Amino acid sequence: MIKVMFICYGNICRSPMAEFLLRDMVEKRGLSDKFLIASAATSTEEIGNGVHYGTRKKLAEHGISPDGKRAVQLKRSDADKYDYFIGMDSQNIRAIERILGSGARDKIFRLLDFSARPRDIADPWYTHNFDVTYDDITEGCEAFLNQVTQRFSAV
Repeated sequence: MIKVMFICYGNICRSPMAEFLLRDMVEKRGLSDKFLIASAATSTEEIGNGVHYGTRKKLAEHGISPDGKRAVQLKRSDADKYDYFIGMDSQNIRAIERILGSGARDKIFRLLDFSARPRDIADPWYTHNFDVTYDDITEGCEAFLNQVTQRFSAV
């Protein structure tokens, strides 16, 4: 099983969008039994809060529901539970490394580093542009999924 944790600052916009988008992609490919997908925050600001309305709206446009998701914080103990810790931007990567410690460095990635155009994903909390965020996260999740599922065909 491939265990993936998406991380952003508050766990209400980008990381839950990535979590539920990848879950949808995995389900559509019939691979749900091969993945465990979650998301968390690097900060404590939004802990317990639901998914941002902009993310909910954008996911709903694509028939995806994040119902029941509440923001949680990444913990050092998560380091042994997941294979991939995928941050949305360079600032998140630094915070993830600080939280998880040096032993998890080889498991920490920026989402769009899996794509042909590596870059940060802008935070729609500030940009208010959930369309661009959705497109960037889709690009990153597709690239990530294509890369990791190559393992299945190689076996």
